[in-house]
Amino acid sequence: LAEDYMTDSIERRAFGARVWPRIALAAVLAAAPGATALAQTAADAEIEEVFVTAGLSPFGALKTDTPIMALARSISIETQRDLLDKGALNLADAYVYSAGVAGERYGFATRGDWVAVRGLQVPEYRDSLQALFGSYNNTRPDIYTLEQVEILKGPASVLYGQGSPGGIVNVVSKLAGPGVGSELVAEFGNFKRYQLAADVNFALTDELYVRLLGVYRDTDTQVDPVFEKAITFAPSLTWTPGERTTLTLLANIQDTNSDTGAQFHPVAGTLTPAPNGAKIPFDAYAGEPGFNAYDTQSESLTLLFEQQWGAIWSIESTARWTEGSSDYRQAWVAFTGGDRYVYHPDGTLYRGGLAPRSFYAADGRSEQWAIDTRARARFATGPVDHHVMLGLQYQDVETDRIVAYLYALGFDRATRGPDRVFGDRFWINSANPRPTGFPSRAAVAAARVDNPAATTSDLGIYLNNHLSIERWRLALGLRRDAVSTDNGRGKQDDQATSFGAGILYESDLGLSPYVSYAESFEPVVGVDNITGAALKPEQGEQLEYGIKYASQNGRLFVTLAAFDIEIGNLSNPNALPNANSQQEGVSKLDGVELETRLRLGDVSLELNASRIDTRDPNGRRFASVPKRQASAWLSWRPQGVLQGLRGGVGVRYTGRSFGGLSAGSFDGADTLVTPSYTLGDLMLGYTLRHWDLTLNVRNAADKAYLTTCLARGDCFVGERRSVVGRVVYRF
Repeated sequence: LAEDYMTDSIERRAFGARVWPRIALAAVLAAAPGATALAQTAADAEIEEVFVTAGLSPFGALKTDTPIMALARSISIETQRDLLDKGALNLADAYVYSAGVAGERYGFATRGDWVAVRGLQVPEYRDSLQALFGSYNNTRPDIYTLEQVEILKGPASVLYGQGSPGGIVNVVSKLAGPGVGSELVAEFGNFKRYQLAADVNFALTDELYVRLLGVYRDTDTQVDPVFEKAITFAPSLTWTPGERTTLTLLANIQDTNSDTGAQFHPVAGTLTPAPNGAKIPFDAYAGEPGFNAYDTQSESLTLLFEQQWGAIWSIESTARWTEGSSDYRQAWVAFTGGDRYVYHPDGTLYRGGLAPRSFYAADGRSEQWAIDTRARARFATGPVDHHVMLGLQYQDVETDRIVAYLYALGFDRATRGPDRVFGDRFWINSANPRPTGFPSRAAVAAARVDNPAATTSDLGIYLNNHLSIERWRLALGLRRDAVSTDNGRGKQDDQATSFGAGILYESDLGLSPYVSYAESFEPVVGVDNITGAALKPEQGEQLEYGIKYASQNGRLFVTLAAFDIEIGNLSNPNALPNANSQQEGVSKLDGVELETRLRLGDVSLELNASRIDTRDPNGRRFASVPKRQASAWLSWRPQGVLQGLRGGVGVRYTGRSFGGLSAGSFDGADTLVTPSYTLGDLMLGYTLRHWDLTLNVRNAADKAYLTTCLARGDCFVGERRSVVGRVVYRF
C-alpha cells in the first residue's frame, strides 16, 4: 500500500517535471529568434531598463484610471520594480511592505498566499475578477506572470458585490501589446532552488501582438523533505484593429507538485516549553513521506476588451473561465484540545515525547464562469466634470471536495490510551520526528466523505459617478446584488444593496484631505436557531478619513488614513444568552495607516506604518492580527560613472499578535501571545546592455520566528533566509 502511494506521487511529479517544462518552454523559446529580429535593431544595441510606475487601469482594483491621489480611498500598489527589488518569491512576499497588511499571516507555506487587510481575511482577484474559491481548490498564482499587485483597503461591495469588510487584493497580469520587450531569466538560490523563465514578445502584424510567457521551477525548502516543482504557461494575444479598440485573450496553465510547508507544530515546544523541556526544531517535518502531497492544476481563459466611441462613451469587459483541482494529503500532530500532548502524572510526555498524529486527505475542485462589463461616459454639465460608470457583473462558481480525516489515530480522549485499531504506531516525537508509515488505502477510503458540490451565483448591477468641481472630487456609488447559494444541503437567496461615497479636496499646496464611507456584505448560509428565519448576510461599514500629499516636483507622496470598521450580524456574544436572534454580535476595528514614498536624487525611500485595534463580539482581540506593523525600504540607483549599479535594504517589523483563549481560560488571562519580530532584506544588482544581474537576500539574519500561534494548539513558523541570484538577458 505504501508503494501504491509512492507510485502515484512519483508518476505525478515525473509528469510535471518532464513533460510540462518541455512543452511550455519549448513553445516560448521557439519564438525567441523571430522576436529577437523584430526587437533588436543592431547587434550591440543598448537596452534601457523601463518599468511602469504605479497606477490604475480599468481592469485594476478600483476599475478606473483616475489617479490614486484624487481618490478618497486607501490603496497600496507594488509595481513590477518593487517586486523584483524586494525579492518577492511568491505573492505572500508582495504584501509585507504595505501599511495595515499582514502578508505572512501563517508563515512559510506552499498551499496559498493568505493575507489580512485591516485585520480581516480578504479575497484575491485577478484583472478585476475573483480568482480563488473555497479551500485549496486552486493553484497559487506565479508572481512572474504579474505586472503589479494592488491592495484596496476597506469594504468594496459597491464595486465587487459580496466580500470581506477588509477589502480585496487584485493582481494585474502581464499582457501582450506594443512596446513590450523580451527576456530570458535564470534564478539560483539556497534550498537547491532553480527557476527558468522566458517572456517573449513580438508583433505578427501592426495590429496583432503575441506574448509567450513560461516558468519552470524546481526547489527544496526550509523544511526537508518539502519541495515544489511548478510549471506555468501564460500566453496572450492582443489585437488592436484601431486606436479605439483593444481585444486581448489570455490563457494561464499551471501545474504544481509539492508537499505542504506548514507543519502545525505544537505550542508546547515552540512558543512555550514542553513538559520535558524538549524544543521542536523550526525545520522539523511532522508529515509522512509517501503520504504527504499538495498537487494542484489549473487552467483559465480570460478575455479583456476595450472600445472607445467618440469623445464621451467607452466600454470595457472582462470575462473568464477557470477550472482548478487539488490533491491535498498531510499528516500532523493531532489537535487534542487542552491535552495537546498526552501527559503522565510526572509531567513527562508519552514515552519520552511521542504524540498522536492526524491524517488528512482531500480532493478539491472548482470551476468559475464570470463576466464584468462596464460602460463609461465622460462629460461635463456646466462646471462639473462627470466620470460615470454603469456595470453589470455575473459570476457562477462551483466547488467540490472529497475529504477523509483520520483524527488522532490511536488516541482515545476518554481513556487517554491507545485504541485497539491503530495503537501508537503512527505517533511521533515532534522534537525528533521519524517516519512511521501511514494508514492503508482501505482505512483512508473508509473515512472518505464525499461532500455535496456547492454552487454560488452572483448577479450585480452597479452605478458610480466620479465628479470634479474645481478642486473638489466627489465619488458616489450604488450597487444591487442577488446572490444564490447552494451548499448541497440547503439553498439560500440573498439580496443586498451597497452604497459608497467619498469627497476629497485638492489644495494648491498639494495637500488633499478626504473622507469616505463604504459598505460590504457577505452571505451566511443557514437558519437562525432562535427565529427560524434564514441567516442574514454579515454587514460591514467603514468610515475612513485622511489626508494625501503630493509634492509639485513629484518626489514625495504621503497618505495618512484613519478608519473605523463595524461588522454586524455576527454570532451572539457570550453575554447574550437570552437574545432574540442568533445574529446580534458586532465586531469593531479601528486604526491608523501611514504610507510614504520619497525620491531624492539617486535615493528612494519607502516608509509604511500602521496600528489597528480589534474587538470581537466578546470584546476580545482578533486572533493572528498584529496591533502594530512598520516597514522601510531604501533603494539606490546612481547615475554617472556608477550607472547600472543598484542596491536596496529593507526592514520590516511585525508586532505581537494574539491567538485566542487557550484551553481552560475564561477571563483572557491565558491568551496565547506570539512575540513580535523584525526582519531585514537586502538587494544588489547591476545592469549592462542586455544583461541584468541581481542578488536578493530576504530575512538576511536568518532569524527563526513564529508568525502566529492559535488556541487550538499549533504554531506557524516564519520564512527563513532565502538567497537568490537572478540572471536576465533582455532583447
